[in-house]
Amino acid sequence: MNLDRKIDLSEPRVASIAPLADPNIARFLDAVWMERGLSINTLAAYRADLTALGRWLDERRIVVHRASRADLLGFLAGRVDAGARPRSSARQLSSFRRFFRYLVREGVLIEDPTAQIAMPKIRRTLPKSLTEDEVEALLGAPEVSDPLGHRDRTMLEVLYASGLRVSELVSVRFAHVNTNQGVIRILGKGNRERLIPLGDESVKWLAEFVGGPRAEILLERQTDYLFPTRRGDRMTRQAFWHIIKRYAAKAGVQKELSPHTLRHAFATHLLNRGADLRVVQMLLGHSDLSTTQIYTHVARERLKEMHAQHHPRG
Repeated sequence: MNLDRKIDLSEPRVASIAPLADPNIARFLDAVWMERGLSINTLAAYRADLTALGRWLDERRIVVHRASRADLLGFLAGRVDAGARPRSSARQLSSFRRFFRYLVREGVLIEDPTAQIAMPKIRRTLPKSLTEDEVEALLGAPEVSDPLGHRDRTMLEVLYASGLRVSELVSVRFAHVNTNQGVIRILGKGNRERLIPLGDESVKWLAEFVGGPRAEILLERQTDYLFPTRRGDRMTRQAFWHIIKRYAAKAGVQKELSPHTLRHAFATHLLNRGADLRVVQMLLGHSDLSTTQIYTHVARERLKEMHAQHHPRG
């Protein structure tokens, strides 16, 4: 397709031969990767959303760049009927908006079919967190006399001390940590770099891990990643998520956890102890303060619980 020409509105919307893939999607993914430095996970989400839309349209013999507002609403309605939640629909619509705006900007389309589609209303939910006692129980669950248990304890300590995303934690390389200065360097979403203080306790565990158990895990193998697996590979997010769930069960933590549970606990406990919201924003790597403000609600709920529990007229 010639990207320099605009689509003629009289051009038929039905594809004569069902295409295997729309080249516009590949060009879009290349463009957003170059322009915004998005993470692999975000690019994968864009690809999955647009591929799902493309297949749905393909079944109706409609090429992606000819999709109308009614087509997109039909796709989203079908997803809702199949059980999709509002948050999932909102994420997909966000992907479609960025894609079709790109096509308009590149001159492939004259009008954006998503312009008149309202975002689904999403109920604001508070992130699930842990109490300080529950965090202590979780941190104490690994058997640290075993090299892998020592690794897991160190990873949990670093996660709680820094508020990292799990994807950031498993991607930490040996050179990213400075135990002398007590900081860790993270390249987060959008390739934004931040230096995060670790605190004495996690630095102690890191120094012990690097001084012995890490070498026992690797044996003669070599890797730049700070927390290797038994095979000497980089750990996956999914693998560490299973580790967290296993230790939570061992520690007797009954709450439903998520991969971000310790990140939520990190932010909530800082605010409970008087930390400034903008400092927490910087530590978490949020580009928008409104994203961090959800934790003020968590802290406020905790204050209400304490008041009700301890005040004579609570």
